[in-house]
Amino acid sequence: MMRRGRRLFLMLAGIILSGMTLINSQVLVESIAAIVGNEVVYLSDIEEMVTEIRLRGEKTPIDQLRCMVLQELLVSKLFLDQARIDSITVSDNAVEGEVNAQINNAIRQAGSEQVLMDYFKKNMIEIRRDIRKRMVEQEIIRQVQGVISEDVTLTPRELKKYYSDIQKDSLPVIPARVQVSIIQLDPPQNEENKAEARQKLLDLRAQILEGKSFSMLAVLYSEDPGSAINGGEVGYKLRGELEKPYADAAWSLTKNTVSRIVETRYGFHIIQMIDRKGDMMNTRHILIRPKVKPEQEAKAMAKLDSIANLIRKDSLTFAKAAVMFSTHKDSWINGGKYVHSDPTNRNTWFSLDEFDPEMYAKIRELNVGEISAPFRTNDENNNTVFRIVRLDDEIPAHRANLKDDYKTLYDAALLEKRSKIYQDWIKKKIAITYIKISDEFKSCDFLNQGWLK
Repeated sequence: MMRRGRRLFLMLAGIILSGMTLINSQVLVESIAAIVGNEVVYLSDIEEMVTEIRLRGEKTPIDQLRCMVLQELLVSKLFLDQARIDSITVSDNAVEGEVNAQINNAIRQAGSEQVLMDYFKKNMIEIRRDIRKRMVEQEIIRQVQGVISEDVTLTPRELKKYYSDIQKDSLPVIPARVQVSIIQLDPPQNEENKAEARQKLLDLRAQILEGKSFSMLAVLYSEDPGSAINGGEVGYKLRGELEKPYADAAWSLTKNTVSRIVETRYGFHIIQMIDRKGDMMNTRHILIRPKVKPEQEAKAMAKLDSIANLIRKDSLTFAKAAVMFSTHKDSWINGGKYVHSDPTNRNTWFSLDEFDPEMYAKIRELNVGEISAPFRTNDENNNTVFRIVRLDDEIPAHRANLKDDYKTLYDAALLEKRSKIYQDWIKKKIAITYIKISDEFKSCDFLNQGWLK
């Protein structure tokens, strides 16, 4: 049940709740669903969460859903009550980035700030306050859980027992994984291509200033497929969600005015301000990427072919060639070793479906230690580049085992151990905490697990 509750808790992380107030009274009033220590669960909290979940398509019967929400809120209040006892606090500033992201996401889902305010019958100041409070509470709960499980480790014996207790046909199938190294070249004489892209945008900007529709020209010419179909409109974004040059240029515009040409890692843009609300702005843009000429492609391919031949003849190591020639910023310093771009997952193992089609096709042709022929592909910013790739190592698809998947199994076993510790802590905390539940909810089955006193 704890696993299920944890999933529900994460799912509800972005839901906007009405304010919660600490009270010292241990007498239930009409608007209160439960008291947990010094924490309160209001009826309005439950109803807002239930409404939000139902709007997302949840088909669970309403009474059962209310009980599920109440259980999750009661558990969270146990952790918050413990935080009060342990003097664990979190400042509003610590969660401001998450607050902005939640508000932005809520506006996108609603369609506009006005729709969002109408739905919750609150203004944006109140909505921001409620989201910030929820984010602070979630961070406090995370810290309390960290204290509870800070000394929890897993011995090799425990991991082996965890693994042996799993039925072998229930073990997950781990997809094939590979380690690769790359050498990348950007198109030669790319400044010419950039100049041509800028000129095309200058021509389009002139047409807009003469009265042509920005939206129409975006549909016809923009090379951003995500926004071109909508006339270049990108939707409401926080400044921090946009590329800095783009955000700086957009923020300087007044409504309906058009920027000068702006360069980002994605190419060149002209931007039109549609609307600005508080910390958010809605813009449209036209993106033009530099185009690579056939002779430039041939030159890059020939250079990569020469580099690959030197490596195959042992005249040059792959690592040294990567340092000398590669323009791929994430890998050249590591001798070409390809690494996940996610800063929280900087490992070198990839499943094949994580590569773009061109990389995928080349890797599939290789045996371990072989180097591909040069090929054209797109980098992480969707710009044209040229590469050779070496297959460094490979683990075929297989059922999880301790030899090949030690960390995956270790993390799963540790998570299970921590979950059991949280369950035990919750049972003990319930036993020593003042708890009162409204009669309206006393039919919820989970309350028989020690909540009713």
